[in-house]
Amino acid sequence: MSDSVRRQIDRLRDEIRRHNQLYYVAALPEISDIEFDTLLKQLESLERAHPEFDSPDSPTHQVGGEPIAGFETVAHRLPMLSIENGYTPAEVFEFDVRVRKLLSPGEPLEYVVEYKIDGVALALVYEHGSLKQAVTRGDGLRGDDVTHNARTLRGVPLRLLGSNPPPVIEIRGEAYIGNADFAHLRAQQAAAGETPMANPRNAAAGALKLLDPRICAARKLRFFAHSAGYMEGADYETHLELLAGVARLGVPVTPRIQSFSHIEQAVEYCHELMEAMHELDFEVDGFVIKLNHFDQRARLGATSKHPRWVMAYKFERYEAITRIEEIGVQVGKTGALTPVAHLAPVEIAGTTVSRASLHNRDELHRLGVQIGDWVVVEKAGKIIPHVVRVEEHRRSGTEREFCFPEFCPECGAPAVQDENGVYIRCINPNCPAQLRERLRFFASRGAMDIEGLGVKMIETLTGAGLLTQIPDVYRLHQRRAELLALERMGEKSVDNLLAGIEASKQRPLWRLLAGLSIRHVGARTAQILAERFGTLDELMKKSAAELAAVDEIGPVIAASVDAFFASAAGRNLVEQLREAGVYFGTPQAVAASASLGKLAGKTVVVTGTLTRFSRDEIKELIHRAGGRAAGAVSKATDFVVAGEKAGSKLDKARELGIPVLDEAKFCELLDEGAG
Repeated sequence: MSDSVRRQIDRLRDEIRRHNQLYYVAALPEISDIEFDTLLKQLESLERAHPEFDSPDSPTHQVGGEPIAGFETVAHRLPMLSIENGYTPAEVFEFDVRVRKLLSPGEPLEYVVEYKIDGVALALVYEHGSLKQAVTRGDGLRGDDVTHNARTLRGVPLRLLGSNPPPVIEIRGEAYIGNADFAHLRAQQAAAGETPMANPRNAAAGALKLLDPRICAARKLRFFAHSAGYMEGADYETHLELLAGVARLGVPVTPRIQSFSHIEQAVEYCHELMEAMHELDFEVDGFVIKLNHFDQRARLGATSKHPRWVMAYKFERYEAITRIEEIGVQVGKTGALTPVAHLAPVEIAGTTVSRASLHNRDELHRLGVQIGDWVVVEKAGKIIPHVVRVEEHRRSGTEREFCFPEFCPECGAPAVQDENGVYIRCINPNCPAQLRERLRFFASRGAMDIEGLGVKMIETLTGAGLLTQIPDVYRLHQRRAELLALERMGEKSVDNLLAGIEASKQRPLWRLLAGLSIRHVGARTAQILAERFGTLDELMKKSAAELAAVDEIGPVIAASVDAFFASAAGRNLVEQLREAGVYFGTPQAVAASASLGKLAGKTVVVTGTLTRFSRDEIKELIHRAGGRAAGAVSKATDFVVAGEKAGSKLDKARELGIPVLDEAKFCELLDEGAG
């Protein structure tokens, strides 16, 4: 009987640990919260009935034990050093220069980018798979033993998964409180007559310093691993290998980590993550960029203050509290219905904010937003503002729930949720709102850059029936009389508009690809596809499998591109644009020949105000000629193109003895636009 009970207890513990791993690490839960709680209660019941089989690393002991008398200070086996901070791309590029200078010339390297969680640094020490100790960072050499509280953290297994964990592994990461849990905590504190805590980080730090772990457990702290300290019996060559190993052991790692071979790619990815910050339910204050290979880290070593192989790329965060007066719905270029919060105007980082996207129905539900709510609105790095959390403790009971529409608010067509997706879309391809958005994006600076075809002009032209689809843009020259008949459209206005449209026919292929509004294809993806295939016709020949094999594309983007060009609507659009004379790219062999001997292998930095080119245009020119447009001057820079009011980059070039060209000399070099 006792053996049977023991096996049942062991089976339940293993099953609960597996479900914890699926929930916190893989984000792929197999069972509901109710089903999980049922398993936990079964285990608790068996352990109470058979205390001889109790174990300190059982999942039932993750809800908090008895209070302790005080904290013990513990020495770290390896110091927990702070890391260097930078706030601009130029500072990150300089970090790259220092790293490369300390390594062998031309040595390949790889940078890993991960979120810098705004939480509390914590080191978890596991011995033979069991959690033995948890220590705060402290002064980097010694920290407080907070094991009693760490045992309550979600994502901190009391026993690691697997039959053969390392004899000793110190997993380092951040303890934090999610925004939704923090909002609930503040509401509970206000209801109890307490002063609500100021921010999630202070709440997490305060929870870890409590003597009673039961109170800490109620705060619902979580944990993300980002590195390791002292280890025995574990042999990893790279940071990515380490994190994959930690995840297999059942500890969640910082999400959305990627690696890059060039620092410019790493910075670009940081900016992509910054734009997607609204998707996070935890606070971040920047990104961490670190070398992937441990042997290179060892060679670089550390100063007395911080390691030389890692840098934090931080951004300023600006917050304000305001009230949601109403929630509307905006129809996008692909039909996605986006809820938008109409806010009581509030100043953030020097600008007045009165609107903030709530992105999709799932995001709205995650935030728990209601009409009339007071909310925290944030601008990180001065990007588009987003709602961080609801101030639940300020609710009066007059707030109203927002009901997501079942029909498009513009055309009345049914709104249908994407299969396996979060967006709800208007299914009418002829929806006027979709057309306006597709035209707006097609003409925008990020796509075909058509001067004179802005939002107001598009509304005027669609309202007059002159634009019913994208190719109509290139037929406007045939309708000059109708354009002149429009209000506020004189000869000069019409001539300027038609000149801007004609000029757009010669835009680079990637701009056309971006402007087609293919799902999942933005500027970066469009550039990759244009570089890889050269012409639109060559791209259209490729199967989804061939597209997915392209670096940085993958199956989701590939399937979307393939479906677009396989559709009757997609092919019809392409043929109409071909008929209009829009540039479809240059075959790769011709393009390679054209750029040979120009800027092949050269790194160019552009600074100052230019008169002949926009910044995007000159970067495209450099790229087409085989060069690389870099953001900062370093010893690796071949030359600098300087316009008017060139500042520190020009000074740096002169200091390093790097050749400087003005626009005229640059044009002569490429035989482009000279004279």
